[in-house]
Amino acid sequence: MTTSHPPAPRPVDVVVIGAGQAGLSAAYHLRRRAFVPVGRARPGERTFVVLDAEDGPGGAWRHRWESLTMATVNGIFELPGMAVPGVDLTAPSRRALPAYFADYEKYFDLHVRRPVRVRSVRRGGDGPDEGAGEHLVVVAEDGSDIHAGADPSGGSGAERWAAGYVINATGTWSRPFWPRYPGQETFRGRQLHVHDYVAAEEFAGQRVVIVGAGISATQLLEEISLVADTFWVTRRPIEWETGPAPANFSAAIDRVADRTRRGLPPESVISVTGQFRGPWIERAEARGVLVRHPMFTSIEPDGVRMPDGRLEEADVILWATGFRPAVAHLAPLGLRTPEGGIRVDSGRALDEPRLFLIGYGPSQSTVGANRAGRDAVRAIVADTRP
Repeated sequence: MTTSHPPAPRPVDVVVIGAGQAGLSAAYHLRRRAFVPVGRARPGERTFVVLDAEDGPGGAWRHRWESLTMATVNGIFELPGMAVPGVDLTAPSRRALPAYFADYEKYFDLHVRRPVRVRSVRRGGDGPDEGAGEHLVVVAEDGSDIHAGADPSGGSGAERWAAGYVINATGTWSRPFWPRYPGQETFRGRQLHVHDYVAAEEFAGQRVVIVGAGISATQLLEEISLVADTFWVTRRPIEWETGPAPANFSAAIDRVADRTRRGLPPESVISVTGQFRGPWIERAEARGVLVRHPMFTSIEPDGVRMPDGRLEEADVILWATGFRPAVAHLAPLGLRTPEGGIRVDSGRALDEPRLFLIGYGPSQSTVGANRAGRDAVRAIVADTRP
């Protein structure tokens, strides 16, 4: 009986996982450094491939709620090398920004492969027919009609890549964070995360408890309060910033960077800079709905139990409680520390220097993601310079 083995992984110099802001920045800088999309390279040219799990361009912007317009998006920063075109400020960001990303991919010929979902990244040699450990093996499921390195044992859409380097730019959108509170499963109303929010109209006439202290929580508080009775709770009082940027912004970024360097779970940048008083804050305050309450202690069938013992009735609990890095596919590398993070310095995994994590920790912002993509490519070029 003959045993068939899957073909060897397809070689490539750099695999970029994710085509949001960080991933496209990395791909742009690879192009600038004379890397060529795999399949289009001539002998001797360095290659890269971008794998994206989405059905089309735009990253997380494809999924933002309809009322988040170009006038209300927070901190948009253009991709490197191409300005954001003039757009109608009333246009939903979920349509305007994916169109910009699509034009960007086409203009720079980034040849993003999608929908391709990466299932694992492991060291070469950990599986059959993978050679020694001089490369990282990226195992993915390809939903398109093109299957590079097709793996018969893994299904018709399986593919494997043998990469000199991996730039992980998977962001956080696919990992919404749901805190756990006693009695949560007994609630008779609706619970949803910002990840699944569509529009305020679906809550018209209801009582909505909004949980969270970030920008999403306050933006949704303001718009939902126009059609519903809102009750806003946070774990800690809000630290408001009134200027265009906090004086301690650099120090705050350094604090987040220090956490990632030590392998602690990354904090969001806003958690250490405080929140700015955007125009939606002023509107909510003017209407008397910007009233912060302490966090409830438990959830009951008809509402939430407050620290003073009273029951606040609710039809809906909206969890605006943030996201966590989407890095489960990196588990085979064994990089997670006992504290739950990955040790990263200047975008590079300290315990696996062939791996870069961008859009992670201090590079979560759009401008940070742009710089992280550039810096990762610079480091790769420096490593491989003769």
